Amino acid sequence: MYSSKKFLSLILFLMVFPLFSVVAQTPEENDEAGIDSSRVWDFGEVKEGVILEHVFKLRNDSTQVLNITNASTSCGCTVSEIAKKTLAPDEETEIKVKFNTKGYKGKTKQFVFVMTESLNNPVIQFMIKADVQKP
Repeated sequence: MYSSKKFLSLILFLMVFPLFSVVAQTPEENDEAGIDSSRVWDFGEVKEGVILEHVFKLRNDSTQVLNITNASTSCGCTVSEIAKKTLAPDEETEIKVKFNTKGYKGKTKQFVFVMTESLNNPVIQFMIKADVQKP
């Protein structure tokens, strides 16, 4: 039978061990897992203080009407605007994203989350990336 110290050590080991496997992945694998490459935009190197803009296309590839219920961003520095919130099958809309780089330095990633009524795809993620440099 285990002593209480051995048992506690085993529990701590089992709790900490999974953290090492996550850290061992590269940042790219960690952050972009599950995001379609057409939903990622990299601005490259930009000057701090610039407002970056990009337009994503969202297409309804299903056979059902797609209703967009809401959109949110990972930070107040990023805003999104959706042109059309109800898409027939094979119809698409534009998602305009603006990111204010003021106060950022180095590599950064911001996310846009589009919530839908679809049971198969209730949240659609978009990501913008930039390497913000001092002016």
